[in-house]
Amino acid sequence: MTAAVLPVRPAGGGTPRAPIDRLATHDVTNQPPPLVDTNLFDTDPALVEGVAREGAGWATDRLRAFGAACGGAEAIDWGFAANRQVPELHRFDRYGRRIDEVSFHPAYHALMDMAYAAGAHAIGWTAGRAGGHVAHTAMVYLLSQVEQGVCCPVAMSYAGVPALAHQPELAEAWTPKLVAEAYDPRPIPPAEKAALTVGMAMTEKQGGSDVRANSTTAVPVGAAGPGRAYRLTGHKWFCSAPMSDGFLTLARTDTGLSCFLVPRWTPDGDRNAGLVFLRLKDKLGNRANASSEIEYHGAWAQMVGEEGHGIRTIIDMVHHTRLDTAAAPVGLMRQALAQAVHHATHRTAFQKRLVDQPLMRSVLADLTIEVEAGLALILRVARAFDGSAAGDARARAFARIAVAVAKYWLNKRAPGHVVEAMECLGGGGFIEESILPRLYREAPLNGIWEGAGNVIALDILRAAGREPESLDAVRAELDDARGLDPRLAAAVDALQAELADPDAVERRARRIAERLALALQGALLARHAPPTLADAFMATRLGGGGGISYGTLPAGLKLDDIIARAGGTP
Repeated sequence: MTAAVLPVRPAGGGTPRAPIDRLATHDVTNQPPPLVDTNLFDTDPALVEGVAREGAGWATDRLRAFGAACGGAEAIDWGFAANRQVPELHRFDRYGRRIDEVSFHPAYHALMDMAYAAGAHAIGWTAGRAGGHVAHTAMVYLLSQVEQGVCCPVAMSYAGVPALAHQPELAEAWTPKLVAEAYDPRPIPPAEKAALTVGMAMTEKQGGSDVRANSTTAVPVGAAGPGRAYRLTGHKWFCSAPMSDGFLTLARTDTGLSCFLVPRWTPDGDRNAGLVFLRLKDKLGNRANASSEIEYHGAWAQMVGEEGHGIRTIIDMVHHTRLDTAAAPVGLMRQALAQAVHHATHRTAFQKRLVDQPLMRSVLADLTIEVEAGLALILRVARAFDGSAAGDARARAFARIAVAVAKYWLNKRAPGHVVEAMECLGGGGFIEESILPRLYREAPLNGIWEGAGNVIALDILRAAGREPESLDAVRAELDDARGLDPRLAAAVDALQAELADPDAVERRARRIAERLALALQGALLARHAPPTLADAFMATRLGGGGGISYGTLPAGLKLDDIIARAGGTP
């Protein structure tokens, strides 16, 4: 990877000055230059190859430009600044009027503008050709390497489109501005804005992921039914991106749970006074992005989709946000890997570069294998989303179960991966000036959002039982590749036996999800990865040759070729 030395910025602003290499007591030597001004697309061969392979080669120039922006020194500075000054909730203006607005550091808005201007939220719907969802997934993967806080609103704006499609008049009013390649943070009525964002407010204190336990009620203002106005009363324990222009939510009518759009402004141009923000959540990570707790005090809303079928309506949003929650952890792992390889390439210990030390090479190679396997999986799942949008029934079936498998497994891998990369930097990796502490705090997020591990593993079983065509589509994918490597064939056979065993299947849900993920990753790498990397995956993940911790690789693997894929210079 190339790297540029950042000039030192004076604390009070002003003209940057050159770095100081000599202090009063010692020379500053054997320290790597800052990893900035790198093109996150061009320096990632697995991404370049995968985007072309999965049908989004036409977006290469656009992704290259976005990769340069995400890897630029300015965007990296924005990420740090947006996390240093966290969002603040202002319930009232200075005259005592209720406003419920959140203020952000300007760096957060700069990152949002960068993402929305690039179309990260919209390209899946506006591309007009196959590969739009692959391009979207690639953008989320790139963006999460800079600052994951903006990935949340990007994901919900992206996923709000299919949910709103259940109500044509709402889709007609909202979708054109929802997919506009622009960012308009002004707290004004939607009709006056150039672009809109949509958030989500589903879970409640007493139920969490069990949304059927929700108690929020909806009463019609006049006539009842889809598209009609209602008043909502209740609470939501988590409302993501509270400065969104509208929120998709669930509330109970006489018929059952229904889906609603709650706008910040009513159609007459007034603030939705019944939408009350209680507080912002004090979160472990994702601190640049606001998450809130809200109450509905007769909040004005419109029903989306069929009454009593709110879960079926909102599930389209959940299905698409799951794609983003599978892509983001791979982006975190890729950035952690890039930091580790960059450090090891420029740091010397015991008269040798760290990257030349045999044990360090094993760790770096193992981390690289993990990232490439994750990236191959999310891009393949994204291609299934493209096929599904085009009406391909098999692609739709594959996407239904594969996105849950990817979300489950990749989020299990991310925290440990980031920790191992942090160790490669030693004490410097534990310091906030390094991006690794932030990556570590972000790593658990996507495993919890849109269903924690148990919820997702059980959903995979539910899909296999209720929609057997989804499991059949995955089996077909695996059967097509099983002849490429005997270790893959053995893993597929073991998976088939696991699926055929009816005993205590719910207790084994996590085991099944893990085996599905590893088999899919193995099939993809056997087909598409360089032989040395595919062989390393089979040996360590499927063949029993790897240990539990990273870096416990068997002998005989070509580590030079693997580390080179991560941008290192063995």
